[in-house]
Amino acid sequence: MRYFIIAGEASGDLHASNLMRELQLADTQAVFCFLGGDLMQAQGGKMIKHYRDMAFMGIVAVLKNARTVLRNLRDCKQAIADFQPDVLILVDYPSFNLRMARYAKENLNTKVYYYISPKLWAWKEYRIKEIKRYVDKMFTIFPFETAFYAKHNYPVEYVGNPTVDSICSRPHQDQSFADFCEENKLPAKPIIAILAGSRKQEIVGCLPRMVDAGLHFPDYQVIIAGAPGIEADVYNSVLKGRNVSVIFGKTYELLQQAKAAVVNSGTATLETALIGTPEVVVYHVPLGRIGYFVKEMVVRVKFVSLVNIVAEKLIVKELLAHLFTVKNIAAELDLILNNSSYRQTMLQNYSITKKALGEPGTAERAAKKMVSFLRR
Repeated sequence: MRYFIIAGEASGDLHASNLMRELQLADTQAVFCFLGGDLMQAQGGKMIKHYRDMAFMGIVAVLKNARTVLRNLRDCKQAIADFQPDVLILVDYPSFNLRMARYAKENLNTKVYYYISPKLWAWKEYRIKEIKRYVDKMFTIFPFETAFYAKHNYPVEYVGNPTVDSICSRPHQDQSFADFCEENKLPAKPIIAILAGSRKQEIVGCLPRMVDAGLHFPDYQVIIAGAPGIEADVYNSVLKGRNVSVIFGKTYELLQQAKAAVVNSGTATLETALIGTPEVVVYHVPLGRIGYFVKEMVVRVKFVSLVNIVAEKLIVKELLAHLFTVKNIAAELDLILNNSSYRQTMLQNYSITKKALGEPGTAERAAKKMVSFLRR
């Protein structure tokens, strides 16, 4: 069968590539065309656009790049029409993907599957109308999403969480701290890891405060996890000579060796918890206190980090909007690094999140279900 897949960011590229691998095992005649990244390209098929040419976050960024956004939409529609897929598989990235779902349904009558649901449970719940109208099957990755969709009379397929698979199958799990430092030409000092996000806008807006908080601890070295698709020059321009290192392609290894992590809210918060590294979560909200107040009015969940949302309790500290300051981050890092009881409680509570997510095998379960539904 013919599969057209759209993933608009680094995490989507990872999860979509794993799904492609399993689809080829479940369907030996699988042919792919996609918008995605290098990991998807490694699975074969034709790439129409790379996600780094699509990842615009926020109204301002979208408006500034409106011509590119419109061209991407137009090119994607044409590619779908030319490819004539048996199914269009959408991976998160809702603003773009729901437009493609509507196009495929109304113009081509193509089956549409969604793998990794948009976070309607957090905000923009009104999008459920588009989901019900244009998406034939929703394959979810968080257990609480089943109940959310059920209240809208829309059954979904929970297939587990792909982050669990990524963490369980990650390389170098037995690597020692000494070997990690030697391999990456680092001094043998304990590490504070910085994960500032996968988009340029996030990195520019968040990284200086995250790094400056880490530099409050001279007995530690601050190491930044370089995001896929982001050039080293971006980090250099933001860091402005700060004495820190940036390591690309080794985020999991870095987290495994770190004593603590400062993490921009997103999938990385979950990865950090599953690896077992104590963390503080940050999130930039424009306009500070005003933006925080608006968030409280608009966002429908109690927490922003997936660690806390899945566990349904506060496990890791969340510093949002006006609370996202160097002083506050440093204070939380001090607790994590120097208060053994505080640190141990956080690590013990991670087990709640791990248990809720279930066992690995997400992409395999999703692929088998998709192929089965298509063959009916």
